Amino acid sequence: MKRLIKFMLVWLAAASLGLAAGGAQAADVLLGPGDVVKATVYGSPDLAVETRVSERGTLTFPLLGEVQVGGLSTQQAEKKIGGLLEKGGYLKKAQVNLLITTLASQQVSVLGQVNKPGRYPVDGPRKVLDLLALAGGIGPEGGDMVTLVRNRSGQTTRETLDVVDMVRKGELNRDYEVAGGDIIFVERAPKAYITGEVQRPGPFRIERAMTVQQAVSAGGGLTIRGTQRGLQIARRDPSGGQRTIEAKADDLVQIDDVIIVPESWF
Repeated sequence: MKRLIKFMLVWLAAASLGLAAGGAQAADVLLGPGDVVKATVYGSPDLAVETRVSERGTLTFPLLGEVQVGGLSTQQAEKKIGGLLEKGGYLKKAQVNLLITTLASQQVSVLGQVNKPGRYPVDGPRKVLDLLALAGGIGPEGGDMVTLVRNRSGQTTRETLDVVDMVRKGELNRDYEVAGGDIIFVERAPKAYITGEVQRPGPFRIERAMTVQQAVSAGGGLTIRGTQRGLQIARRDPSGGQRTIEAKADDLVQIDDVIIVPESWF
């Protein structure tokens, strides 16, 4: 069921990404350092140029020299360059077209337990699910919780999103919009451990509301010598110490629990 939910998550995100890409216009993208743009002027092929936006937010344009375009949309930059060409007396009516060939400034880092971690361009309105789809979805070791770190107007905020719960309930309005410079981090799935008389002792992934009985099943079930009588859990307390408690089959498993399955003496 968990794998099905995550498959649906990636499929849904990819579908929404495709729809958004179809509707996103170049005007949605703000130019910044590192972006490469191809500029053409209607009727003036000698003014065509491919240039990179500098760290100062400027690009070099024929006849004009450096033009400040950082923070402008492509549409705004087109109007600005056209206005400068007309004001300088170079053209009576300048129709400028800018095409971004490399989008380097508006990128989001997707890190942690995803299939293809890296930096991905944001070329229009995008949300967390869109970027997870670009990163190949949540990996097999990934958990349900995703952290989004955003910087807006000098203020850094941290948001946590339970993506599986959001998709399962169809509450996509809980998703967050992202922008260049944001960081998406997929947490590793929480784990606990089982030892003693089970078929597969060792670590296991904690599912939602997982009980001790389900943990025994995750360990492959009891051996022929195992018994559920006298189950124990070694659990860390808030101070960092560890205490051993008796466990019942319907007790909930917590992160880093060590479930001890005893040997039957009868």
